[in-house]
Amino acid sequence: MQTKALIFDADGMVVHGTRFSIRLEKEFGISTEITAPFFRNEFQLCLIGKIDLKVALVPYLRQWNWKGSVDEFLRVWFADEHTQIDTRFVSIIGRIREKGTQVHLATNNEKYRIHYLVETRGLGKWFDGIFSSADIGAKKTDIGFWNHIFVHYCRFSKKSVTVWDDDEENLKVAEAFGLCTEHYKNFDGFVQKTKMFLE
Repeated sequence: MQTKALIFDADGMVVHGTRFSIRLEKEFGISTEITAPFFRNEFQLCLIGKIDLKVALVPYLRQWNWKGSVDEFLRVWFADEHTQIDTRFVSIIGRIREKGTQVHLATNNEKYRIHYLVETRGLGKWFDGIFSSADIGAKKTDIGFWNHIFVHYCRFSKKSVTVWDDDEENLKVAEAFGLCTEHYKNFDGFVQKTKMFLE
């Protein structure tokens, strides 16, 4: 069956950077042991839009002895120098879309970071659609994430859609839903697999 749409992952595929909890430890001396409860609990609810990140952070920033504001903390978190966008995808995505195949982005991200990636860093210009866990209310390891996309946005059959992701757990759920999947390991391997769209 002809592929009608590709769905790409953000972090680990199109977006790269050091995990923020590790940066907090290295740059500010806030250990991963101290920050783990936040990332394990409240942050998981931020990822699915149940809690506002700025609200959830307030009590933790006090515990971590952060001297600045919540907005300053987020600026450090999302800093351009620590969020590398793999611009090699720009021309490839453009060529794929020119041939009539849609390209979408699917990501587990809370609302402020997805806004940063889409608006500030320009990912919104690359893709036909952006699907985020914060907007959908479920992560990619929840079959409801993929169901939401098909109920509300996708007019293609499941087998004409291929999901690319570096996380095999995400792929297992997408495949269980009926989608085609490809495990993203590196850019060169991706190019080899997508030659059919580029020739």
